Amino acid sequence: MASTALEIIAFVVSISGWLLVSSTVPTDYWKVSTNDGTVITTATFWANLWKTCVTDSTGVSSCKDFPSMLALDGYIQACRGLMIAAVSLGFFGSIIALFGMKCTKVGGSEKAKAKIACFAGVVFILSGLCSMTGCSLYANKITTEFFDPLFIDQKYELGAALFIGWSGASLCIIGGVLFCFSIYDNNKTPRMGYTYNGATSAMSSRTKYHGGEGNIKNTNPSKQFDKNAYV
Repeated sequence: MASTALEIIAFVVSISGWLLVSSTVPTDYWKVSTNDGTVITTATFWANLWKTCVTDSTGVSSCKDFPSMLALDGYIQACRGLMIAAVSLGFFGSIIALFGMKCTKVGGSEKAKAKIACFAGVVFILSGLCSMTGCSLYANKITTEFFDPLFIDQKYELGAALFIGWSGASLCIIGGVLFCFSIYDNNKTPRMGYTYNGATSAMSSRTKYHGGEGNIKNTNPSKQFDKNAYV
């Protein structure tokens, strides 16, 4: 019962993290222009993995998609690959987890289901690590340019999408670890023992039979001895 509840909690946590990671990919504000050192701000620049935009003081936004995938910076390409891998791994991990949970009717025996659940936990951990790495790589580029005194172009700050991605990655890792603990709890659960009394009853009947025969054999000599004693 405890392992079943643990698997349900792990599944809810992992799915929540996967949904947050999935929502991070199309989110707009991965980085936002900083207001540090500026007196009057007339426009706000922001960008994500797919486009760069500018919003003027009236609230009108103008966006431009990245013209070429091969002409992008290396860190953007790496972040795209890592985030797509995180979403894909989370999707397959959720399907595998459904086969490994005890509350479902598919997956085979309890021992096989425990192994499947543990494998789903590993997949969720990999999904969380991919998302964590992608967001951290993007954030590292922003902070490096922000604190570089020789960088004269537009500087940016961390956007909301990065914090959402970190939160989703943390939930995926926590849920995956809980799935891995569920197999330990399953092996720790004691098994019910059953006794078979058929062989014991047969042996006892044989013992009684031989015991009775022995008594018969023991009584016969005594009766003969008594007859001879009076002769």
